[in-house]
Amino acid sequence: MKQATAHSNGVPALLKKYREQIVPALMKARQYTNVHQVPTLQKIVINMGVKEGASDIKILDQLAHELGQIAGQKPVVTRAKKSISAFHLKQGMPIGLKVTLRRSKMYEFMERLISVSIPRIRDFRGYVPAGFDDQGNYSFGLKEQLIFPEVEFEKIKKTQGMDITFVTSTKDKKESKELLELFGFPFKK
Repeated sequence: MKQATAHSNGVPALLKKYREQIVPALMKARQYTNVHQVPTLQKIVINMGVKEGASDIKILDQLAHELGQIAGQKPVVTRAKKSISAFHLKQGMPIGLKVTLRRSKMYEFMERLISVSIPRIRDFRGYVPAGFDDQGNYSFGLKEQLIFPEVEFEKIKKTQGMDITFVTSTKDKKESKELLELFGFPFKK
């Protein structure tokens, strides 16, 4: 598995950029008086809905392995909370995979996503800023896991999309967008 660029003391390059460039820029732009007022990225949640997970456990295992390679940590299997007969769903059936990244793994994943994976998307023009919720978190979807260099193309049994959510400490959509732009996230102009 490829690791993001880190300095000799083990601090991810994106975290170093946040501390040395983004914090002063936001403090100046928003006239903050204290460093702790500056919004932070708290966690990144990667979610895969796998409807075949209940019928074919091999596909779920393969996708769990691939998501683990992408995120750098083992995913958790999400299960149905209640039975829904219209969807042929029984309570407790495996329906997806989820990974929550925090601290240095979060910054390493974000750096790989922005600098390596997103540029591999064909005809990419940027993500629409409409993905912000009222809590200042940004969610977007990817159509397939093939854009990540960690995934081995020959071993793929099923192409699978995923949802990625950046959870920030601010409740303001504009402030959250400004934070992600300073990290280098490509929004549509």
